[in-house]
Amino acid sequence: MRLFEVLEKQLKNEPNYVTDNGELKKWVVINKAQNFDVELIELLLNNKEIKDNFFVDIKGTLVFKQSAFVQFLEQKNYLNDSYTQYKNKIGLTIDSKYLNQRNEVALVWPFKDCVLEGGQSREEGKREEIFFNETLAQDEITQLLEPKVLSNAKSYATEGEQDFTGFTRNAELNKKRGLPKNTISDNLIIKGNNLLVLHSLKKRFSGKVK
Repeated sequence: MRLFEVLEKQLKNEPNYVTDNGELKKWVVINKAQNFDVELIELLLNNKEIKDNFFVDIKGTLVFKQSAFVQFLEQKNYLNDSYTQYKNKIGLTIDSKYLNQRNEVALVWPFKDCVLEGGQSREEGKREEIFFNETLAQDEITQLLEPKVLSNAKSYATEGEQDFTGFTRNAELNKKRGLPKNTISDNLIIKGNNLLVLHSLKKRFSGKVK
């Protein structure tokens, strides 16, 4: 089930958010969100997928990502997953206002708010690039960045290519580097979609690369 469907189903558990025709009163929900309505937030927290997408844990305290929630609810029904608010202009902005409107500066570029799907095959190289908006296409991005199975591993030594039997974890070398002794100490060469591979390795190497 897609995130918008999960959210809509959860919100419809509150009768005040549903019309007589069974439709979601989207603007009522948005107004509640903008005012940090306690009952709305409690309803959202009761669903793990919604909580994971629209709340952030800061030292044990859950903070409601109000802007992301409102933007998702406002635009999901009308815009495709490649929507980007930065598509038409390149320039320096803050809060969507350009330098001739503000004295503060931020660098933006087309599809800054999107994740590139990528692809390494010759067939994929002929197609247009696919961008997923971070707010509107959270289902696609979650699937894209989930850990993947890495296959066809090979090992190279001074003698040449060898069968891969497992990673090396040099405890003495890791100690010198100030890393846990079970850290992989091999040099890794990535062949394929770097984005997907790096996200698959992120949990294992986070905070260990210098």
